[in-house]
Amino acid sequence: MAMSTRTASITPTTPTGFVLDFLVACRPMQWQKNLLLFAAFLFSARAAWTLEDPDSWRPLLLTAFGAFWLFNAIASGEYLLNDALDVEQDRLHPRKRFRPIASGRVPLPAAYVGGAVLVLGGVIGAFVLDVNFGMIAAGYAAMIATYSLWLKRVVIVDVVVIASGFALRAAAGAVVIDVPISPWLFVCTTLGALFIAVAKRRQELVLLSGDAAAHRGVLAEYTLDVLDQMSSVAASATIVTYALYVVSAENLPADHSMLLTLPFVLYGVFRYRLIAEQQPEKNADELISRDVPLLLSVLLFGLSAFAVLAVDW
Repeated sequence: MAMSTRTASITPTTPTGFVLDFLVACRPMQWQKNLLLFAAFLFSARAAWTLEDPDSWRPLLLTAFGAFWLFNAIASGEYLLNDALDVEQDRLHPRKRFRPIASGRVPLPAAYVGGAVLVLGGVIGAFVLDVNFGMIAAGYAAMIATYSLWLKRVVIVDVVVIASGFALRAAAGAVVIDVPISPWLFVCTTLGALFIAVAKRRQELVLLSGDAAAHRGVLAEYTLDVLDQMSSVAASATIVTYALYVVSAENLPADHSMLLTLPFVLYGVFRYRLIAEQQPEKNADELISRDVPLLLSVLLFGLSAFAVLAVDW
């Protein structure tokens, strides 16, 4: 019997199976986005801490880890709520219909309750950790909730909101450890996230073809030409602002040695654009974590930045 276009098959599950499905619905692979909270820690080397003095960096790193897990909780809660709201559209999608919520392996009541508990618990924990950090976390949660309910249906605003979420992550990482951070880093982060968000919309438009609007209404407003232009602008602006950041930020080496990291940024941007077009069926987390050349460029960027900033030559 052919599977209904409205629902995916619902299979009985054991308690252990339900727990595993619930964890999958929380999208742990997406937690890599929250690694951005460590950017402020990394780029405050020599200004706020030194590698030779563990007492200067250990408490900051532990606090950043706490913030990272709280953002993971908030993000996973938002994913659960978003997937519950979008369950009917997801059941029409060639890949999303197999997600735990769309397939029925995680019931809607469990998704709503679990999502609300994770979001509320993450925000409360953020306020306990630091009041200013809590305000940013609450703002992030409110913005993503508004996105799920409304803003994702508004053309251009949808990708700008996604990009703004990354800027809030960067800001949260700086606030929670109380270190200054260059405005250029916020601008660069926002533009880089915009580049990825636009690439995702392009992937959806290509993958879903004539049915794109049925899966995500805002796709009816986009064309491949417009998305290609937006992607080119965002990619170029990301590279330029990163270059300006590494040569102008007061807390970075005066000899401009951070420019050594620029080639990895260039390669990463161009590589992502290439594989996103070649593999429209894959999400951003899959593209980054499963493409060896791209993953290698990210690792080399992190190692080179650490070597320049944290090691006293």
